[in-house]
Amino acid sequence: MIKDEHKGIIYAILAVFVFSTTAVLTRWAEPLSAYEIATGRLGVATLIVMIVARLSGQPLVPSRKDLLSFIAFGLVTALHFLLYIASLSLTTIAHALSLIYTAPIFITIASAWFLNEPIPRSKWLGVILSVVGIAILAGFEPQFNSRMLMGDILAVGSAVMYALYSVAGRSQKARYPLLTYAGIVYGLGTLWALPVAIINFQPAGYGWRQIGSIIVLGALPLALGHTLYNAALRLVHATYINIISAQEVTLGVILGVLFFQEVPDLNTILGMLVMLVGIVMVV
Repeated sequence: MIKDEHKGIIYAILAVFVFSTTAVLTRWAEPLSAYEIATGRLGVATLIVMIVARLSGQPLVPSRKDLLSFIAFGLVTALHFLLYIASLSLTTIAHALSLIYTAPIFITIASAWFLNEPIPRSKWLGVILSVVGIAILAGFEPQFNSRMLMGDILAVGSAVMYALYSVAGRSQKARYPLLTYAGIVYGLGTLWALPVAIINFQPAGYGWRQIGSIIVLGALPLALGHTLYNAALRLVHATYINIISAQEVTLGVILGVLFFQEVPDLNTILGMLVMLVGIVMVV
């Protein structure tokens, strides 16, 4: 029988492959605003997960005493996706993904603080190496400018929200079934993001490519990928799962090369290798 820890790692690896399509699909959804894309994908994911939860007999609402907590979880979720998608319109795929995966630092701190789950000291070197790899990958960009700086800042903000999102998911592992938790959080995230999406609504920007991209973004990276990620969080420490999912950077950059000719330089490749060594040390 597969141990829970091994199941969690398998779920995280599967999530990585699905996550990696996010950046390409987001670019295909342009010129829609980040707000419309984030809200649309959250809405699609909510519908899918709620239908599956209903068919599985899982409840669709939290208890009254937990409502405020879930409202906060929804806000964190909305901010993570809004900031991430906004960053992709200002900086490169490599920068956005790499900076978002500074999240293990914030997750490790938040897990120890909120969940009383510190990681062993022997694992810290792997965490540090992973982050160093990310720093190498993103830190020496010859075409760096103020626009990229703003995109990088948004990506770091998304990383902080990703950390809180990850810790929140793990905190509810014994309280709510997976699909109940995921469906409620995605749904509340949609409600938080909806007002800014309405304000920035651009009817002229909608075509079959944009609509299709949003539907696939909601169905694959979010409804499937993030639900697998949340399943993994219930079985393994959040830091380890997030470091595994950091390989979204590698796959995302490869897809960026294939579809947008964003060819990584030697520095980017070196950063990915250092990050991979760190991941192996942690896992």
